[in-house]
Amino acid sequence: MTEGYNAAAWQKGRGGLWLPACLAVLLVFALIHLSVGARPVSPRLIIDALASRDHTSFDQQILLKLRLPRLLAAILCGASLGIAGRLLQSILRNPLAEPHILGLNAGASLALVVTTALPTGLMIFPVSRPLIAAAGSGTLFALVLFLSSAGRTGLTMTKVTFCGIALSALASACVSAILILDQETLEQMRFWLAGDLSGISLAELRVVLPITGLAVIASIFITSRLDIMALGDKAATGLGVPVRQTRMIGLIATALFCGSAVSLCGPIGFIGLIVGGVAHRMVGGRHMMSVPLSALLGANLMIAADIAARTMAAPNELATGVLTAFLGAPVFIAVVTRVLR
Repeated sequence: MTEGYNAAAWQKGRGGLWLPACLAVLLVFALIHLSVGARPVSPRLIIDALASRDHTSFDQQILLKLRLPRLLAAILCGASLGIAGRLLQSILRNPLAEPHILGLNAGASLALVVTTALPTGLMIFPVSRPLIAAAGSGTLFALVLFLSSAGRTGLTMTKVTFCGIALSALASACVSAILILDQETLEQMRFWLAGDLSGISLAELRVVLPITGLAVIASIFITSRLDIMALGDKAATGLGVPVRQTRMIGLIATALFCGSAVSLCGPIGFIGLIVGGVAHRMVGGRHMMSVPLSALLGANLMIAADIAARTMAAPNELATGVLTAFLGAPVFIAVVTRVLR
């Protein structure tokens, strides 16, 4: 009992230091991200480019039109997937819960590939892309929850995990079939499907920002409720928390986070699995701390993975999603081993 109390006291006392520490690491990673590349630039040039724009400087054009949008996309997608992972783990009380594992990323990818391949006109308006991805994400995850709830035992951690993996595989197979039959869609989507951050523009970032903003507002609205729900559904209901409504808001926020991230950067996986558990260990069950910490950790992890993707095979580049898969797969195996032991 004393040991558990001491751990909780340490988390409470030190937890407030993690946010500024992660923010400082984020600034360092951002500087490195802007500096490295086929044409390295100095920190002084980066400061000059951000402070006073010179349209005649080739290096500044590279920074502002290519590297800065890529950095902002890494921050936005990493933070979105980090928060989505933390929310799913709390709502489902499942340490294995993660958008890529439970089918949200696969649903978003399938929705975007289908609407790109079919001459429906749904992709005419840029804002439709993240909304379509969010709808696909939410639809497939709803199917995962429905199938996981069948049977005598109802929804369990093991069932929801394996249903998510199975339906993700089914959605991926559908995507592959569409791409095999439609060469034009394959040319448009093949790099995006690997989780690629190159070529993202500021205009694309502006499209997904409102969707991400709605998800952030929804997640802030339920953070205090999630702390109480950790006591159990009956206790939370007794304390006046609308459990079903809170879960619904959390799942909608998760679908919006995944839709905006996937529509921008592709189906990058395992960010939420890694940072959600780490944030919980750092600050405990206080969601007002663990949710923003998950955002910072996710952004840091995404930037680090993108730096590695750009430098490991230079002058060639790897897809950022490949690096996150290399990192996340061992973590997933370790968590499965610990949970099922």
